[in-house]
Amino acid sequence: MFLSTKSAALAAVTLLASVTSAIDLVVKPSGGNVSSPYMYGLMHEDINNSGDGGIYAELVRNRAFQGSKEFPSSLEGWSATNNDTKLTLTKLSTPLSSALPYSMNVAADKSSAKKLGFSNDGFWGMDVKPQKYTGSFYVRGATKKGAKFTASLQSGLTGDVFGSVEVKSKLDAKVSQKDNGWVQHFFTLVPKVAAPNSNNTFVIEFETKDLAEGTASLDFNLISLFPPTYKNRANGLRPDLVEVLKELKPTFLRLPGGNMLEGNTIDHWWKWNETIGPLKDRPGMAGVWEYQLTTGLGLIDYMNWCDDLDLAPMVAVWSGLALDGTFLSKEDIHIAVDHALDQIEFLTGDAKTTKWGKARASLGYPKPWKVRWVEIGNEDWLAGRPAGFDSYKEYRFPAFLKAFTEKYPEIQVIASPSIFDDMVIPAPAAGDTHPYWTPDQFIKEGFNRFDQLTKQNLTLIGEAASVHPNGGIGWDGPLQHLPWWAGSVAEAIFLLGAERNGDRIIGATYAPILRSLDRWQWAMTLVQHAADPKLTTKSTSWWVWKLLGNHPIKETLPVSHSNGEIGPLYWVAGKGFKNEKIWKAAVYNSTANIPVTIKFEAGKGLKETIVNGVKKLLGIPTKATLWTQTGPGLSEDEQYAVNDPFTGVNVVTEKKTQVKADKDGVFRFSLEPLSVAVLEA
Repeated sequence: MFLSTKSAALAAVTLLASVTSAIDLVVKPSGGNVSSPYMYGLMHEDINNSGDGGIYAELVRNRAFQGSKEFPSSLEGWSATNNDTKLTLTKLSTPLSSALPYSMNVAADKSSAKKLGFSNDGFWGMDVKPQKYTGSFYVRGATKKGAKFTASLQSGLTGDVFGSVEVKSKLDAKVSQKDNGWVQHFFTLVPKVAAPNSNNTFVIEFETKDLAEGTASLDFNLISLFPPTYKNRANGLRPDLVEVLKELKPTFLRLPGGNMLEGNTIDHWWKWNETIGPLKDRPGMAGVWEYQLTTGLGLIDYMNWCDDLDLAPMVAVWSGLALDGTFLSKEDIHIAVDHALDQIEFLTGDAKTTKWGKARASLGYPKPWKVRWVEIGNEDWLAGRPAGFDSYKEYRFPAFLKAFTEKYPEIQVIASPSIFDDMVIPAPAAGDTHPYWTPDQFIKEGFNRFDQLTKQNLTLIGEAASVHPNGGIGWDGPLQHLPWWAGSVAEAIFLLGAERNGDRIIGATYAPILRSLDRWQWAMTLVQHAADPKLTTKSTSWWVWKLLGNHPIKETLPVSHSNGEIGPLYWVAGKGFKNEKIWKAAVYNSTANIPVTIKFEAGKGLKETIVNGVKKLLGIPTKATLWTQTGPGLSEDEQYAVNDPFTGVNVVTEKKTQVKADKDGVFRFSLEPLSVAVLEA
């Protein structure tokens, strides 16, 4: 899976001569800049089944038979439980809703059939534990009085039943005429035992004797099963994945990030108003990453995610560009602008005086959300270039900027390109940069990249990751199969450069954050997952971003040093939000440990004093905590070490030690090659 040959792989880290003399650092008490309080965040789009089959907790795959031109409706994921059952995809004249026109007809394939049933194998399995599962399904047809359905969780290998529940049929004559005859059934299911593996299925069965006279079949749609969700939200998120992301201590969520926003064509993009309301009214959309999307994880669901993790929403709006390169004309750009303004009114508008605020309240959310940022599009420099990019610069972005500045002057507008993409970002907008680089690029081009920004060049690092090794073939080949330690250290150094310019950086996100181990399109992600939660894996990059994000800096501090130019040790220093002193660092190009001395100078008026004949340091920290992260070593294989989900071995060693300053207030320690560190005093 690695891109490079043996010899090329040796270029993963260009190791320099040993550094033996100490690097002496003095951190000044003031003179830096105020940093963004939102330096580290998350970005999500449904790629790699990171939404459906990922953080969105729905267990049933293809639950509503949604489809599109690219991905036609089908019975994928569904199977008959016996030879007597016939399953047929149908498009009824009386569908469940206009959004969900297709359904599954369940009929007897033989006149002698006694029991009919169907199963769903989930997103490549289902995790079964003795816990409460919440389910529902819609049925159309007629049954006799006392009829019932049986819902169960079973082994896909042996057929063993781990738990089942009877669901009383509500298909009587009185209700069959309502809602086109569709009736929703609800149930809870608690397995008695845990399944030994995730190769399990969800099954619904019924007996033919329970069908009303003259009824030969039943129609089913929107068949859903949820395990316990994060904070027990209906239509909620998968707890283990949320907890892993929560450990990063993110501060914002860019939603819906990535190409998903743009859609494949000018007619089919992420339309926010089709992702709200009851699930039966959400048509889904053709995903841009080779599969259909349910949009069960819709706009409100994203906002609930923000609320549950105390994240500030960074809302992306469609800019009038599709991935096939088509874009709205100057005469039609108002369509996209109006759609975006409606979206923000839906989120922030007054529940009594605005059209879309009232609509939000009608869905059970009377309190408006606060939106600090709106990003116009996604990577508008890419699709359909040069014409698509030219249209963005000439009239698409200016139209959005004018409209938002007039109606929402308190919101920071972000352009999807940045000054690094050959676009002059007009005031008061910010830009967005997406470096997907080699490790060496992050060092040579990335660490000092933001030094050239002025305070008027406010920039978001909306996506970033090491994706190719040094000395490889880059974008002419595939991505690495997993984040690797040397690449993760390089990301850390890039982030240190961003933090040094924290008054010009809005924040940074790794992207993508999640990847299914069963189907993916982009291998490099922070976290990998499968139906079996034991396979949830924190990558090497997760550890690096966690360490840096868990120690936020509110104000940078200047550092004088004895090393001339920075490198192979890279750093940033500052004050934390509790006024603690923080120093973050990483070592990249070294074959030996690097001795480090650090002294935090006292502020104005705080000097040394003599107490009972002993010199005391006032205002200078004398105790500190040092966190260090190291990989397995410097050999070729060790530089490329990954956290493999199937072995469960974590190649990152994180240590926490207490460090005391000497009598002069100097902290002394050494950092290993290819390491990341944080000192907090």
